[in-house]
Order: sequence, then structure tokens, then C-alpha cells
Amino acid sequence: MLLEVLALCGYGLWMLLGLALALGIYSTGRGEALVPLTLGCLFVSAGLLLACLRLRVMPEWHGWQVGHSLRPTREALLALATYLPMLGLAGMVRGNEGFWATRLISVALVLCSMACLISSAYGYRARRMAQAGVTMQIPLSRVLSACYGGGLWLWVCVIFQANLTGADVEPLPWAIGLLMLALLLGLADGLGWQQSLRKPTPGERLRHTEDLQGRRFLAAALICAVPCLSLLAVPLLPWGRWLALLAAMAYVAGKTIELKLYDVAITRLIDPDAR
Repeated sequence: MLLEVLALCGYGLWMLLGLALALGIYSTGRGEALVPLTLGCLFVSAGLLLACLRLRVMPEWHGWQVGHSLRPTREALLALATYLPMLGLAGMVRGNEGFWATRLISVALVLCSMACLISSAYGYRARRMAQAGVTMQIPLSRVLSACYGGGLWLWVCVIFQANLTGADVEPLPWAIGLLMLALLLGLADGLGWQQSLRKPTPGERLRHTEDLQGRRFLAAALICAVPCLSLLAVPLLPWGRWLALLAAMAYVAGKTIELKLYDVAITRLIDPDAR
């Protein structure tokens, strides 16, 4: 689950960075975009690397069992194709931000990242035997999760780079944008839980999930409460940049817990004797 959350953050980083570069609103130092590009590459490639090593922790990558099957799945091919605009953008970020090719590749990175998120959402659902009612919620939830997690890590890159270069960064727009994403993500995740547990009676629903409530609260606190409080406290403290890093790490931990609990709840609906 941790690798899946890191991949979400990586695609979110690429998507938001590509959007900012395409609109010409990212930092004036084009080379600064290399840091979030590289960080996103590390997050996305972690699962692929472990799958290539054939470790049990990652038996497949986007449905592709590396080494057992020579032909990647469509989902894996799309994920591999996303590296192309990322590498192209990495080679052009030191140029003029108004150069049409830079903006075109940035748009391609945004579209490829979003397509990969949506495609992996359907693969994610199929491999976990989710019910039909979940189909409308999971892709939206994954895209919002990627944008929120990627936004937190992009904010980490921006604020630490600004501290090194002595540049001024206005934290308020970042805080407002990420708080709005947190609100939308909370609504989407709540709807996803309700949709996935809609078939049992209220008594059965309570029996399936009553022992998960404490951990769900912990996950929600790490996903929303800790990052939101950290975002608000960043401009108030001289060492606020470390709170940005804390917010991003808290999100990764909370989302990992939430995905694990979601799988447990779905498994119990399919097999009531499962623990």
C-alpha cells in the first residue's frame, strides 16, 4: 500500500507541475522544476524497481508480473509511456518558459499522468473485486488523492528551494488550494466508503466496520487534520518549512492506512469470515 500511495503522489506531482509549467506560473528558475520532476520519478519508479527485483512486497506492477510475462498489460504500457513526456520536460525545463515545446510537453505530461491514474483505478478495482457501486467513486478519489498528495510534496519542494535561494514564497495561495483539495478528497472518500458498503443492512455494515472506526479516524487525521494545521502554521513559524515536510509525510502514512482498511472492508463483504 505504501508503494501505491507513493505512486499516487508521484503522478500528482507530475500532473500539477506540468499544469503550472504549461500555464507559465511556476518559479522563474526553470531548473527548479527538476527537483519535483526527480522526486516524482522516484515515487513512481519505486514500485517498478521492486517488481523488477521480484520481491514479494511487489509481485506485480500495474498488473504486469515482470519476469513472468514478456508482454506488459495495457495499464503498465500507459504507465511506462508517462515517462516519455517527463524525460522530455526534464531536458527542456532550463529553457524559456514561453517556448511552445515546453508547454506542449507539459500538457502531455498532465494528460498522461491523469490517464494513468484513471486506468490504474479500474485495475485497482478489478484486482480487489470491488462491487459495482464503487466504480464511480474510485477514479475520482484517486485523482483527488494524487492532486492532494502531489500538491503537498510540490509545496515541500517549493518552500525548501525558496529557503536555499532566499526567494520569497507566498504561502496563502498554496494553503487555500490544498485545503480545498483536502475538503474535496474527504467528500469523495466518504462517498466511496458509503458506496462500497451500501448493500449490507445497517446492522451488517456496523458489524463489518465497527472495529475499523478507530483506525479510520487515525487515517483521516493524518490525511486531513495534520496537513491542514501544518499548512496554516507554516507562515507563523520560522521553521515552518519542516511542517510542510511533516504534512506530506503524514498524508502518505494516513493514505496507506486508509487503503489497507478499505481493502479489509471490501474483503469482509465478499468473505464474511475474513479478518
